[in-house]
Amino acid sequence: MSKTVLILGASRGIGLGLAREFLERGWKVVASERDRSDDLHALEGENLRIVTADVTEPESYADLGLSDSSVDAIIVNAGITGAKHQDAARATSDEVAHVMMTNAFGPARAGRELLPTIKDGGSLAFMSSLMGSIEDSSGGYDLYRTSKTAQNMLAKGIAEQHAKERDIAVLSLHPGWVQTDMGGDNAKLTVHESVSGLADVVENSGGAGYRYVDYKGEDLPF
Repeated sequence: MSKTVLILGASRGIGLGLAREFLERGWKVVASERDRSDDLHALEGENLRIVTADVTEPESYADLGLSDSSVDAIIVNAGITGAKHQDAARATSDEVAHVMMTNAFGPARAGRELLPTIKDGGSLAFMSSLMGSIEDSSGGYDLYRTSKTAQNMLAKGIAEQHAKERDIAVLSLHPGWVQTDMGGDNAKLTVHESVSGLADVVENSGGAGYRYVDYKGEDLPF
Protein backbone atom coordinates (compact mmCIF):
# COMPACT_ATOMS: atom_id res chain seq x y z
CA MET A 1 0.00 0.00 0.00
CA SER A 2 1.51 3.31 -1.08
CA LYS A 3 2.19 6.06 1.41
CA THR A 4 0.90 9.62 1.21
CA VAL A 5 2.69 12.92 1.80
CA LEU A 6 1.27 16.43 1.96
CA ILE A 7 3.74 19.08 0.78
CA LEU A 8 2.74 22.63 1.63
CA GLY A 9 4.58 24.92 -0.77
CA ALA A 10 5.33 22.79 -3.82
CA SER A 11 5.12 25.25 -6.69
CA ARG A 12 8.85 25.64 -7.29
CA GLY A 13 12.35 24.97 -6.00
CA ILE A 14 12.74 22.46 -3.18
CA GLY A 15 9.00 21.95 -2.73
CA LEU A 16 8.54 21.12 -6.40
CA GLY A 17 11.58 18.87 -6.27
CA LEU A 18 10.16 17.02 -3.26
CA ALA A 19 6.85 16.47 -5.05
CA ARG A 20 8.69 14.97 -8.02
CA GLU A 21 10.95 12.86 -5.79
CA PHE A 22 8.12 11.33 -3.75
CA LEU A 23 6.12 10.61 -6.90
CA GLU A 24 9.13 8.79 -8.35
CA ARG A 25 9.31 6.75 -5.13
CA GLY A 26 5.73 5.63 -5.56
CA TRP A 27 4.15 7.85 -2.91
CA LYS A 28 0.81 9.57 -3.33
CA VAL A 29 1.41 13.32 -3.14
CA VAL A 30 -0.91 16.15 -2.15
CA ALA A 31 0.93 19.30 -3.20
CA SER A 32 -0.08 22.88 -2.55
CA GLU A 33 0.45 26.04 -4.55
CA ARG A 34 -0.53 29.63 -3.78
CA ASP A 35 -0.81 30.57 -7.45
CA ARG A 36 -0.86 28.23 -10.39
CA SER A 37 2.50 26.57 -11.04
CA ASP A 38 2.82 25.19 -14.57
CA ASP A 39 5.83 23.14 -13.44
CA LEU A 40 3.80 21.48 -10.70
CA HIS A 41 0.84 20.84 -12.99
CA ALA A 42 3.23 19.23 -15.48
CA LEU A 43 3.69 16.43 -12.92
CA GLU A 44 -0.02 15.66 -12.84
CA GLY A 45 -0.96 11.99 -12.68
CA GLU A 46 -3.09 9.61 -10.68
CA ASN A 47 -0.78 9.86 -7.64
CA LEU A 48 -0.73 13.68 -7.50
CA ARG A 49 -3.46 15.95 -6.19
CA ILE A 50 -2.87 19.70 -6.32
CA VAL A 51 -4.53 22.04 -3.84
CA THR A 52 -4.35 25.76 -3.18
CA ALA A 53 -3.04 26.91 0.21
CA ASP A 54 -1.01 29.62 1.92
CA VAL A 55 0.50 28.99 5.36
CA THR A 56 -0.17 32.62 6.34
CA GLU A 57 -3.91 32.17 5.69
CA PRO A 58 -5.39 29.44 7.92
CA GLU A 59 -8.70 29.42 6.05
CA SER A 60 -6.83 28.31 2.91
CA TYR A 61 -5.82 24.97 4.41
CA ALA A 62 -8.81 24.47 6.70
CA ASP A 63 -10.34 21.99 4.26
CA LEU A 64 -7.89 20.23 1.97
CA GLY A 65 -10.06 17.15 1.71
CA LEU A 66 -7.89 15.15 4.11
CA SER A 67 -9.46 12.97 6.75
CA ASP A 68 -7.88 12.22 10.11
CA SER A 69 -4.91 9.83 9.96
CA SER A 70 -4.89 9.90 6.15
CA VAL A 71 -1.29 10.92 5.44
CA ASP A 72 2.02 9.41 6.49
CA ALA A 73 3.96 12.68 6.43
CA ILE A 74 3.52 16.41 6.10
CA ILE A 75 6.30 18.68 4.88
CA VAL A 76 5.74 22.39 5.48
CA ASN A 77 7.95 24.09 2.90
CA ALA A 78 7.35 27.80 3.16
CA GLY A 79 9.89 30.55 3.42
CA ILE A 80 11.11 33.96 2.30
CA THR A 81 14.40 35.75 2.83
CA GLY A 82 12.71 38.86 4.14
CA ALA A 83 13.70 42.49 3.63
CA LYS A 84 16.76 42.91 1.44
CA HIS A 85 18.72 44.86 4.09
CA GLN A 86 18.32 42.03 6.68
CA ASP A 87 19.39 44.41 9.47
CA ALA A 88 17.58 44.16 12.81
CA ALA A 89 18.45 47.79 13.54
CA ARG A 90 16.71 48.96 10.36
CA ALA A 91 13.76 46.56 10.30
CA THR A 92 10.26 48.00 10.42
CA SER A 93 7.43 46.36 12.32
CA ASP A 94 5.85 45.27 9.04
CA GLU A 95 9.09 43.69 7.82
CA VAL A 96 9.51 41.74 11.05
CA ALA A 97 5.88 40.63 11.06
CA HIS A 98 6.03 39.49 7.44
CA VAL A 99 9.12 37.30 7.77
CA MET A 100 8.11 35.88 11.14
CA MET A 101 4.58 34.99 10.04
CA THR A 102 5.75 33.44 6.75
CA ASN A 103 8.77 31.54 8.10
CA ALA A 104 7.82 30.69 11.68
CA PHE A 105 4.32 31.24 13.03
CA GLY A 106 2.45 30.47 9.80
CA PRO A 107 4.22 27.12 9.23
CA ALA A 108 3.90 26.16 12.91
CA ARG A 109 0.19 26.91 12.97
CA ALA A 110 -0.35 24.95 9.75
CA GLY A 111 1.57 22.01 11.18
CA ARG A 112 -0.44 22.01 14.40
CA GLU A 113 -3.80 22.33 12.71
CA LEU A 114 -3.03 19.58 10.19
CA LEU A 115 -1.48 17.26 12.77
CA PRO A 116 -4.68 15.17 13.10
CA THR A 117 -4.38 14.17 9.44
CA ILE A 118 -1.04 12.41 10.13
CA LYS A 119 -1.16 8.72 10.99
CA ASP A 120 0.13 7.61 14.38
CA GLY A 121 3.88 7.04 14.03
CA GLY A 122 4.10 9.40 11.04
CA SER A 123 6.21 12.52 10.47
CA LEU A 124 5.75 16.29 10.49
CA ALA A 125 8.64 18.15 8.87
CA PHE A 126 9.38 21.86 8.61
CA MET A 127 11.82 23.32 6.09
CA SER A 128 14.33 25.11 8.26
CA SER A 129 17.94 26.12 7.70
CA LEU A 130 21.33 25.83 9.33
CA MET A 131 21.09 29.62 9.54
CA GLY A 132 18.53 29.06 12.29
CA SER A 133 21.17 27.48 14.54
CA ILE A 134 22.17 29.77 17.41
CA GLU A 135 25.34 27.79 18.12
CA ASP A 136 26.47 27.89 14.49
CA SER A 137 25.54 31.52 13.84
CA SER A 138 28.15 34.01 12.67
CA GLY A 139 25.64 36.86 12.67
CA GLY A 140 24.17 38.72 9.72
CA TYR A 141 20.94 37.98 7.88
CA ASP A 142 19.17 38.99 11.07
CA LEU A 143 15.60 38.67 9.84
CA TYR A 144 16.00 35.34 8.09
CA ARG A 145 18.13 33.77 10.83
CA THR A 146 15.79 34.86 13.61
CA SER A 147 12.70 33.61 11.80
CA LYS A 148 14.21 30.15 11.28
CA THR A 149 15.39 29.99 14.91
CA ALA A 150 11.84 30.82 15.97
CA GLN A 151 10.50 28.13 13.65
CA ASN A 152 12.81 25.55 15.23
CA MET A 153 11.61 26.52 18.69
CA LEU A 154 7.97 26.25 17.66
CA ALA A 155 8.61 22.89 15.98
CA LYS A 156 10.19 21.48 19.12
CA GLY A 157 7.23 22.73 21.12
CA ILE A 158 4.86 20.89 18.79
CA ALA A 159 6.92 17.74 19.25
CA GLU A 160 6.73 17.97 23.03
CA GLN A 161 3.19 19.24 23.49
CA HIS A 162 1.17 17.81 20.60
CA ALA A 163 2.91 15.10 18.57
CA LYS A 164 4.49 12.93 21.26
CA GLU A 165 1.30 11.26 22.42
CA ARG A 166 0.69 9.90 18.92
CA ASP A 167 4.28 8.84 18.32
CA ILE A 168 4.70 11.39 15.52
CA ALA A 169 8.22 12.54 14.71
CA VAL A 170 8.80 16.28 14.23
CA LEU A 171 11.71 17.36 12.03
CA SER A 172 13.38 20.68 11.27
CA LEU A 173 15.15 20.12 7.95
CA HIS A 174 18.18 21.93 6.56
CA PRO A 175 18.19 21.36 2.78
CA GLY A 176 21.76 22.55 2.29
CA TRP A 177 22.80 25.42 0.03
CA VAL A 178 20.66 24.65 -3.00
CA GLN A 179 20.51 26.05 -6.53
CA THR A 180 17.09 27.68 -6.28
CA ASP A 181 15.83 31.24 -6.69
CA MET A 182 16.69 31.79 -3.02
CA GLY A 183 19.99 29.89 -3.01
CA GLY A 184 21.34 31.34 -6.25
CA ASP A 185 23.39 29.82 -9.06
CA ASN A 186 26.56 29.53 -6.95
CA ALA A 187 24.97 27.13 -4.48
CA LYS A 188 26.73 23.80 -4.02
CA LEU A 189 23.76 21.43 -4.34
CA THR A 190 21.32 20.76 -7.14
CA VAL A 191 17.66 20.50 -6.20
CA HIS A 192 17.76 16.77 -6.97
CA GLU A 193 20.71 16.18 -4.62
CA SER A 194 18.98 18.02 -1.80
CA VAL A 195 15.50 16.55 -2.15
CA SER A 196 16.80 13.02 -2.57
CA GLY A 197 18.45 13.30 0.83
CA LEU A 198 15.49 15.07 2.41
CA ALA A 199 13.11 12.39 1.18
CA ASP A 200 15.37 9.73 2.70
CA VAL A 201 15.26 11.54 6.05
CA VAL A 202 11.46 11.77 5.99
CA GLU A 203 11.02 8.18 4.84
CA ASN A 204 13.29 6.87 7.60
CA SER A 205 11.82 8.99 10.39
CA GLY A 206 9.13 7.98 12.81
CA GLY A 207 8.56 7.69 16.50
CA ALA A 208 8.03 10.50 18.97
CA GLY A 209 10.72 13.14 19.32
CA TYR A 210 12.25 16.17 17.67
CA ARG A 211 15.27 16.31 15.39
CA TYR A 212 17.03 19.24 13.72
CA VAL A 213 18.86 17.62 10.84
CA ASP A 214 20.37 18.30 7.42
CA TYR A 215 19.59 16.60 4.13
CA LYS A 216 22.10 13.86 4.98
CA GLY A 217 20.27 13.06 8.21
CA GLU A 218 23.04 14.50 10.39
CA ASP A 219 22.01 16.28 13.59
CA LEU A 220 22.61 20.01 13.77
CA PRO A 221 23.33 22.18 16.85
CA PHE A 222 20.21 23.88 18.16
